[in-house]
Amino acid sequence: MTTPINSCDSPKIALVPYREALEKLLSHAHPVNESQILPLNLCLNRIMAEDLISNIDVPPADNSAMDGYAIMTSDINSGSMTTLNVTQRISAGSCGEALEKECAARIFTGAPVPVNADAIIMQEQVDTNGGRISFSTPVIKGQNIRQAGEDIKQGEVIIKKGTQLRAQELGLAASVGEPDLTIRRPIRVGIFFTGDELIEPGQPLAPGKIYDSNRYTLNGLLLSLGCEIVDLGIVGDTLEKTIQAIENATQKTDLVITSGGVSVGEEDHVRIALEKMGELHMWRLKIKPGKPLAFGHVNNTAFIGLPGNPVSAFATFCLFVSPFIKKLQGRSKLMPESMIVTAGFTWPKPDTRREFIRARLEKDENNQSRANIYHHQGSGVLMSTSWADGFIEVPESTTIQPGDPVTYFSFSEILN
Repeated sequence: MTTPINSCDSPKIALVPYREALEKLLSHAHPVNESQILPLNLCLNRIMAEDLISNIDVPPADNSAMDGYAIMTSDINSGSMTTLNVTQRISAGSCGEALEKECAARIFTGAPVPVNADAIIMQEQVDTNGGRISFSTPVIKGQNIRQAGEDIKQGEVIIKKGTQLRAQELGLAASVGEPDLTIRRPIRVGIFFTGDELIEPGQPLAPGKIYDSNRYTLNGLLLSLGCEIVDLGIVGDTLEKTIQAIENATQKTDLVITSGGVSVGEEDHVRIALEKMGELHMWRLKIKPGKPLAFGHVNNTAFIGLPGNPVSAFATFCLFVSPFIKKLQGRSKLMPESMIVTAGFTWPKPDTRREFIRARLEKDENNQSRANIYHHQGSGVLMSTSWADGFIEVPESTTIQPGDPVTYFSFSEILN
C-alpha cells in the first residue's frame, strides 16, 4: 500500500520528476472491465472490449478486379492472335457457370470468377466481333483476380482488444458481417471546481471575480476522450463543502477530477480533504507548468486534483490525466508518439523543473517544419493553448537555440 503523505511535512517534500510521477500514476490505473454490445453505427471512438475474429474470408470467393473477360490461359495462342467465344455474362452479385474450353465470360468488377477461369483480361485489351473476342496481349495466370481471403482470412483477428474504433474499423467489422460490437462502457468522471472568485459565463463580472474557464476546458477534454461527465459545478471554498463534494462525486464515478485547491494556501482545501477522507499518493511535481497536482483515492475511487491556473490545468490533464483515463478505458496505446523537430526559437533560461512549453509547427522560408512557441508562456495565459498545437518538452537545466533538435507532442495525439 502506498504510504499517505503527511500534510504537516508537505511543503518540504521533494518534487516528483515527470517520468516517475507518470509511472506512479499509471500503476494505480486499472481498466474498467464492464462492457456493452452496441450496433456499429454507435461505436465510433469507443474501445473494443474483446478481439474481433472474422468468421469468413474476405473476399469470400475469387472475384474480378475490373471489367473485362474471364478466360483460361491454356486457351491462349502464344505469340499470335487468340479468339474466344463469349458464352456468358457475369455481373457483381451473380454467379456464372464453369467456363468451357476456348470460351470467355464477360465479367464485371466484383463478380465471382467462374470455375476453370484463371485470368481476367481488361476490356480495353480485346477486340469484339459479335459474340467473339480477339486479343494478342500477353496474359499471366492469376492477373486481375482478387483471391478469396486476400484481404481477411477466416479465423483472423481483425480488430484487437483495446483498439479505439475509427471509421476504418467500423467498415472492417461490417465487411465480415458483424452488426454489433462488444465495447467497454464509457469511463464516468466526476468534476467540480473550487474558488469563491469563480462565476459562470453570462453573469455580470463583479469586482474580484473571474469567469470559470477550467470547467469548459475540462469538459471538452473529457468529451474528446469519450468519457461520461458528472459535473458538480463550482464548490464553495470551505473544507466542509469540499469534503461533501468529494463524497458525492466518488459514489457514482470511476474517477474524480477537480481544478484548484491543491496548493499550500489557507484556502486550498482539496488536498487537505483528500488526506482526511482517503489516501494522498502524490503531490508536488517537478514540472512546469503544473507543480501542484494531487493524486490519491477516496472510497476506492481515483482522485486527481489539477492546479487552478488555466494553462497548468490543461497541461497536467494532457500529461497525466489523459494516459490515466486511457488505461482505465483498457486502451492498447496510452502515450502519444513524439516527434523530433527543429527549434525556431530561443529558450535561454534553464529551469530545475522539466518544462512543457506551448508550441506549434510552422513552415520556414525553405518549406521545412520548425517549432515556434507562444510569446508568453505564463501559467495563466490560456491563449497559448489555443494558439499552439502541441508541447515542446524541455528537460531540466536545458537551454535551446534556433536549429536545435527538440521533442514535440501534438495535442491531437494526446487527446485522441
